[in-house]
Amino acid sequence: MKTCKIKMIWDDGVWIAESEDNLGIVLESSSFDNLVERVRDAIPEMLELNLDYTGDFQIHFEAERLVIETAAV
Repeated sequence: MKTCKIKMIWDDGVWIAESEDNLGIVLESSSFDNLVERVRDAIPEMLELNLDYTGDFQIHFEAERLVIETAAV
């Protein structure tokens, strides 16, 4: 079974998803859940187009969000 690795990063008000392999996925959304659905919809087509693969697959999501705060003085 093919494993698709997707890194999701919060950047300047939007979530960005990029594939860590040769899928070619780069998507964005203001909603984390919406982005997960967009990735799920895009992967079968990208697997077929870019990797000539049409079997079962699993998705490994890795999410990262950096928050910068200022300490009270």
